[in-house]
Amino acid sequence: MKVINMSEKDTVLNQFLAELRDVNIQQDRMRFRRNLERIGELQAYEISKTMKYSIKLVQTPLGFAKVNTPDDNIVIGTVFRAGLPQHQGFLNVFDKAGNAFVSAYRYYKDKECRQVDVHIEYIASPDLTDSTFLIVDPMLATGESLELAWNAFLSKGRPAKLHIACVIASPQGVEHLKKVFYDDPNTSLWCAVIDEDLNEHSYIMPGLGDAGDLSFGNKI
Repeated sequence: MKVINMSEKDTVLNQFLAELRDVNIQQDRMRFRRNLERIGELQAYEISKTMKYSIKLVQTPLGFAKVNTPDDNIVIGTVFRAGLPQHQGFLNVFDKAGNAFVSAYRYYKDKECRQVDVHIEYIASPDLTDSTFLIVDPMLATGESLELAWNAFLSKGRPAKLHIACVIASPQGVEHLKKVFYDDPNTSLWCAVIDEDLNEHSYIMPGLGDAGDLSFGNKI
């Protein structure tokens, strides 16, 4: 599995990351969602460079133009609910893509809130067989929820290529996915940034908090 840390290059993506983390700017939910969306757009653009292209003829009012466009059968998959703004960013770029959704939530198995488990309860997806599948999920903490989501999506067919796109990842989450996909040359992990660590409650440090709550409001 190939790992790309996009923050290693000086681009405007880092400005969007800075605003996502800023506790004052975070109070503006619409801007928080829009920054996730913009990062999704940038990640989609970079991923588009890895796809297969061929020349097509496009009729103009004055003749025909040769245009090199992608041939991949693209499906964008998202983990509810935090992934929705980033998903929209990808869909802004790959506007003809199919769409897949899975519901996953994590819960604590102990009173000290240190033992985390993940539950999958809903999935909707087109046929993924031989597709270029893009899983978008803003926070890659332990990597366990993404692995479960991937296994759930596999019930809809095996993609030819897999691109996993997260905004903020932990080193532990990256290492977990390396073990899951270690021998797969057709899988790539795109991280806007890889942070320092996980705390005892499995939250990414310094991270940004709960992306779902910051996007859509606190849950009970």
